[in-house]
Order: sequence, then structure tokens, then C-alpha cells
Amino acid sequence: MSTQNKRLHCTETSAPTNIVIFGATGDLTKRKLMPALVRMLDCGLVHPDSRIIGVVRDMDHGKWLQLVRDGLMEFSNGDGMDDQCWQTFAARLKIVPGDLDDETTYGRLAESLEQLGGMKNAMFYCAIPPGWYGKTVTGLNRAGLTAEDEGYRRIVIEKPFGMDLASARALNRELQAVIDESQIYRIDHYLGKESVQNLLVYRFANSIMEPLWNRNYIDNIQISVAETLGIEYRAKYYEHSGALRDMIQSHLMQLMTLVAMEPPVEFTANAVRDEKMKVLRALRRFRPQDVNTHSVAAQYASGHVNGDDVQAYVREDDVSPDSATETFAAVRFHIDNWRWQGVPFTLWTGKRLEKKASEVMIRFRKPPFNLFDNHASIPAANALVFRLQPDGGVVLRMNAKMPGLTTDIQRLVMRAPYANDATAVADAYEILMHDVLTGDSTLFSRADEVEESWEIVEPILSAWKGRFSIERYRAGTWDIPAMDTLTRDCVGGWHRPT
Repeated sequence: MSTQNKRLHCTETSAPTNIVIFGATGDLTKRKLMPALVRMLDCGLVHPDSRIIGVVRDMDHGKWLQLVRDGLMEFSNGDGMDDQCWQTFAARLKIVPGDLDDETTYGRLAESLEQLGGMKNAMFYCAIPPGWYGKTVTGLNRAGLTAEDEGYRRIVIEKPFGMDLASARALNRELQAVIDESQIYRIDHYLGKESVQNLLVYRFANSIMEPLWNRNYIDNIQISVAETLGIEYRAKYYEHSGALRDMIQSHLMQLMTLVAMEPPVEFTANAVRDEKMKVLRALRRFRPQDVNTHSVAAQYASGHVNGDDVQAYVREDDVSPDSATETFAAVRFHIDNWRWQGVPFTLWTGKRLEKKASEVMIRFRKPPFNLFDNHASIPAANALVFRLQPDGGVVLRMNAKMPGLTTDIQRLVMRAPYANDATAVADAYEILMHDVLTGDSTLFSRADEVEESWEIVEPILSAWKGRFSIERYRAGTWDIPAMDTLTRDCVGGWHRPT
């Protein structure tokens, strides 16, 4: 197939594995999983003897193969998918027909895996609605497919993992009743991005970071995901979720733990996740009276994005015309420990904004005294920006003298791209599925992490529940005045990506 990923650096090859996908005809499988598996096979991240088994309903093998090929042509630009390449990939694809609520489906799956023979390892990917997670895992257990007697059995659970604290706890208990916690891989595709993983390397492989990485030098930290897109095809989910559940509780809080954590004793899954848990436990809990002053909710109105007219959120298909669901959310957190006491962490995300960018902005304190002429004011505090997407890399903003016979100061911006060759950067799903196949759970959330993060945002969810109105902002702008209020005491105020 294509050779574009041949340059991807991989230190561990996975063992032959039966890769079973529940929801094999769904959007996630077409858009992400199958294109990722093609690339993984192409560059050796999946053992060539592995098989891909789709559990499908109301579809025969031929129709499913055509669906898979059509998806590959659409979502991987048909990259390298000539007839010979397709035949090679298609030979690995098997089908097990049946409904997820039918016990005989899991029996047929067990028989199919037995017939393939030779491979006792299995990865079960739940690319299905969250309401089916518990029933599917229970069905696998009853069919004897979760026991690790002769090989590993790992189960991948997509987000959302619960919609609040109570549902997350209930799902954890349901899963842990039939399988071991070590077999559960709660996937967060955001942590699979190479630029996100690089945060740990930036922090712990560079000695210049550690002396500055504390309350003595850092004034505030802002972690953001800004999007120009609207809700696309996700209206039915988004109406019940909103930006707080969709992005902050999962993706951004995970990023915050990576930024704020202490050095782990070793680079192993549990050592890293133990340090992340310490950050979550140190987060100051919200009282009901704190919600209004420490959070922002807003919804996009009509406007212009990239030169195109776009409609308001309440005009989107499958959205209630009087919906108060937030498409923009921000929360200001405080970590009550020795390193971060007094440093606000502002996490924010929004749709239909002016720019698309994901960043971690570290703003340092201003110099205590202006040594230069009175007219030469310092224009801005130093800042270190980790750009996650697009164009991943690091930006350092410093102050320098302007050329000429003057002591006037200008801002100097130094940029270091993460990768000069974008084709050498793996997709998040390639990285995360490879980690599952090799048994590395570092980038996956543990049960206690999930419950702790839900417990932290629970007071905000409760305060926002049942609201009848919400602040609105024009699509394609940063026009959210409440954000200036939320960050008014932060050096530099609200950071808008540029």
C-alpha cells in the first residue's frame, strides 16, 4: 500500500491479534478505525497475521466489504488503495452477523474466533453508542471471550464514559463485575495526538523547564481547543452533552493533568496515572456560589466563518429552537498544592470561533522592575505556547530591544515546529490502537481518574441543569465578554489563539 507512513518510528511490534469491531458499519469505523488500520498494517504497527472481524447487523459480507472500501476511498483519500492493495487488506476482513442484544451473536463470535485458530489474543473495540457498552462486555464474558487463559483480551471503550458522576460510576461497576480493570482501555483520541504526548517530553526531558515550572514564575495557564466547525452531524449527542461534557471534562482536564503533574517515579502506565490522579485530587472543589464566577457558558449565534454565512446553533438540524446547550464553555480551576497554589488554570473550548487551534499557553510573571527608560514599557509578559494543532510545535515569546539608537522594546517570537514532515506524524487512532495491541495503558484513563473528573465538574453541571437562557456570541468571532471577566486578574488576560 502507501509508503507515506514507512517513516513512522515504532519500537514495539504487536503480536498477532483478532481485532473485533462492534459497530463495524458505523461512522467511527468508516472515518477513523479502518483508515488507521490500513496505515498501521502498511507500516508494521499491526502484525501481518492479524485479522479484523466486524460484528454487523442486517448486512452480508460482500456489502460490508463494499462499505469499508467506500469509506477508505472517502476518508483516507484512497491513498494507495489500488485493486491489489485492497484485495490484500480485504483478505483480512471477516464478518460475524448479529444484534448486540442477542446472546447468540457472542456465541457465533466465539465460534468464528475459534475457527480462525492460532491467535488467542483479541482486542474488542466498542465503536457503538455508550448505552451498549455494559451489555456488550457482559455478552463477551458469558461467551467466554474475556478470560486471559492463553492470550490477552482487551476491550476499548469510546467516550463518553458516562454523562455524569452517577452514570460513570455505574458503568465502571458494571464493567468491573465481569472483567479486570487492566483489560479496560478507555480511549481519549485527544491524548493520542503526538503533539499532546510530546508535552511529557518537553517537561521531563529538558532541564530548563523544571526550575520555572511553578507558582514562583508562572502567573497563569490557559488550555484551549477552538474550532471553526459547528456541531456537524452530532446534534442528537451534542444537545445532551454540551461543550463542558464533550471537551472539558475529558480532553482538557486530561491535558491539565499532564501539564501540572509531578515527575513520575518511572515512565510506566500506573506511575504516570498516579501522578495525574494527584493533580485531580488537589483541584479545589466548586461550591454552588463559585460556579458563576469560575465558569462561562455561551452558544453561537449566526455569523460568518471563513467567508461563509453560518446559521445559529438553534437553527441546526435536530436542535431545539429554544435550546440552552452551551457550544462554548470555560472553567477556571485552582490546584491547591505546593507547586501551583495561586496559579489559575483556565480551560476553554468552543465551536464556530474565529480560528481553529488547540494550545497550552504558559504565561510567566512580569519582571518586577522596568530597568530601562520610563518611556520603554515592557510590551508583554513572556509566554511559552505549546501548539497542539494545527502545526504542532512550541512558540516562545520574549522581549528584545528594537533596532536603532533606542531602548524601546519589541516582542520576539521564536517558533520550533514539532515535525517538519507532516507525513511522519501518526494519527491519534493509530497510536492508541497500537498501544492497546502492545498493552501500554499510559494514555488511557483509569476508573478512578474518570470518576474524579466527573466529581469535580458535577457542581457546574448541576448549576447549569434546566437553564432557560444562555449568553450568545456571533459565529466567527471571539465576542464573549464573560471571558475577559473570567481572566481579568491574569497577566495578559484572555489568550485568543493567533
